[in-house]
Amino acid sequence: MIYRYRCGIAWRDLPAEFGPWQTVWKRHRRFASDGTWDRIHARLLAEADAAGLIDWTVSVDSTINRAHQHGTNLPRSTGGTPELQETVC
Repeated sequence: MIYRYRCGIAWRDLPAEFGPWQTVWKRHRRFASDGTWDRIHARLLAEADAAGLIDWTVSVDSTINRAHQHGTNLPRSTGGTPELQETVC
């Protein structure tokens, strides 16, 4: 599972030595749903923090990302009555 995320490959592209990709995927899904990954992450974080390996400095960036006007799924009102507006078919 870690190999897949490290390499950024699809599940179907896992090397054969890891076994069938379906088995690896099912195990990952089970670990995610029963909280195994959360417990592993919490344990690794606690050990790294106890060893002083984590720098808890936070950096906040105020960069603004704007979307194109058509990049939303909200309806746009152009004003006027619906009868005067053209419809594109």
